[in-house]
Amino acid sequence: MAGVRVGNRIIGAQAPVTVGWENIPKVEGGPLKRLFFTCFQPAMLFALIAFWFYAPNSIAKASTAIGIGVGFKLLLLGLEWLAPRHESWRLTWKELATDLFYVGLGFTVLRLVDSYIGDGAMIEAVQHVLSWDKFAWFMGLPLLLQAFLISFVFDFGQYWMHRGMHNWYPLWVTHAPHHYITQLNVNKGAVGNPVELFLIGLGVGGFFDFLPRAALLAGTFGLAVGTYQHINVRFNSPKWWRFLFNTTEHHSVHHSQDFEASRSNYSNTWIIIDRMFGTCVDGEAELLGMEGGRRMSIRETMVYPFSESWKAIKERFGRRVAMPAE
Repeated sequence: MAGVRVGNRIIGAQAPVTVGWENIPKVEGGPLKRLFFTCFQPAMLFALIAFWFYAPNSIAKASTAIGIGVGFKLLLLGLEWLAPRHESWRLTWKELATDLFYVGLGFTVLRLVDSYIGDGAMIEAVQHVLSWDKFAWFMGLPLLLQAFLISFVFDFGQYWMHRGMHNWYPLWVTHAPHHYITQLNVNKGAVGNPVELFLIGLGVGGFFDFLPRAALLAGTFGLAVGTYQHINVRFNSPKWWRFLFNTTEHHSVHHSQDFEASRSNYSNTWIIIDRMFGTCVDGEAELLGMEGGRRMSIRETMVYPFSESWKAIKERFGRRVAMPAE
């Protein structure tokens, strides 16, 4: 494969990657179908923003956000069943059961660990030595601007954590299992080793506990944009959406079997961050995963960072010094 030059890199030399929006298929069908798959994403984003902006305090709370998140993912699961982007990504019972295992892990064990040593616990320790009067200027900003800044700053941190996972071996061994997924479905974002999922979840969100409404609005960007990273549905996303936000297309490139393509599109929500640092590749890929698309088992995913680290340590320090013959 010759590949396509994007900046200083050749994309698609090892595995098929479609580069350029003009080369990506569009949703076909009648005018109502095309309208639905063009307007769905912006309509859901604006509807959720309006809800959290105007909702009374009695329902503007985290439990409501969790309920909306579950309902939204069920809706997207239905869309995957009705209109899959790729038949090769169609969800099977085995894939669904595996995904739900990781989702359950995130809502139980990982949430418990995070409560003790996660970003919330660390930020709570820092809050005791800070003077919150210094943040008065932030609380005086318009609510939507507060929400945007919280979302953007959090995603900026996630961008560098994610990029670090691809460029520093100790972090890479925690992240690698996530790159053994061979299809994108709405729950695939939860698939990975618990150490990686803990690290990628670290952020500064806890600093904004005193701004619950702004934090809930910021979470809307993650729900109504970031969720589409792992989804088997094709949308005719508007140009402004593709320019600002991460899409399924962007994230499929990141999960491509092509090495150079996988080192792109690190952001979670705001793909414009990748554009700022030259790591954005507009395109899509269908063949995903590593080692030619080998599917990693749950057991291997759980032990991979430790087994690979042990192999690396033995390779570096465990070589026996050759003794001269007597």
